[in-house]
Amino acid sequence: MSLSAPAIRARKRRNGSAPIVMVTAYDEPGARYVDAAGVDIILVGDSVANVVLGHEDTLHVTIEQMCYHVRAVAAAKPKAHIVADLPWLSYHVGVADSVRNAAALIRAGAHSVKLEGGRVRRDVVRALLDAEIPVMGHLGLTPQSVLTFGGFKVQAKTREAAEWLAKDAMLLQDEGVYAVVLEGVPSIVGTRITEALEIPTIGIGAGPDTDGQVLVFHDLLGLTNHEPAKFVRQYAQLGTAITEAIGHFAADVRSGAFPSDAEAYANPEDLLN
Repeated sequence: MSLSAPAIRARKRRNGSAPIVMVTAYDEPGARYVDAAGVDIILVGDSVANVVLGHEDTLHVTIEQMCYHVRAVAAAKPKAHIVADLPWLSYHVGVADSVRNAAALIRAGAHSVKLEGGRVRRDVVRALLDAEIPVMGHLGLTPQSVLTFGGFKVQAKTREAAEWLAKDAMLLQDEGVYAVVLEGVPSIVGTRITEALEIPTIGIGAGPDTDGQVLVFHDLLGLTNHEPAKFVRQYAQLGTAITEAIGHFAADVRSGAFPSDAEAYANPEDLLN
């Protein structure tokens, strides 16, 4: 049985719980490796648009594409909880369509859905929860708002903006979300919101005091083609290792060293006569 939304909701560090670990995955191998590492939550993120499909932002992925990747992740049968992002314009088009789109992600194999925004998404959050779909919130630097923000910029840098963000977090909690991602905010904002909420916060560029942390699979493994964000720590450089391995293969093919007898099937006696 995978980790449930109610079990995650109870994971506050101040109550003695271990920090929550969340990592993205977009296919069966990625989910299998991430789950084997013992993470608590696998996020099938709309970041697939950036790190897999090559777009500059997350606005170019559809609900159909998200369902495709959720099915691939679910095929790994992870013990971790699977939360799937509702992509841009899948929950901005009316409550009924929002519920249908979230249900599609659940039917594809997600255990819950994540959406961006606070008070402006209140009706959608309420409708999803009424439909028995667990919801994770996402506040701060919300990537689907990149055009409005004018880029990927740190949010809640003024007292007024920080207070509005805290109110949004409290509103989401009151509506019934089981956790909130806080992205791209000053550490003190992450700390204060975490202290104010009874539900866990999961940070990505929100300082060390949140109830958990999330990173993108490709970022932490060194598989991206860009300079990582300030909040990213790269734990490996697999991109370099992959290029070197394929380069060795190419060299062996060109030199005739591959395949050797060890990689070839034996000739049957019947064909040798």
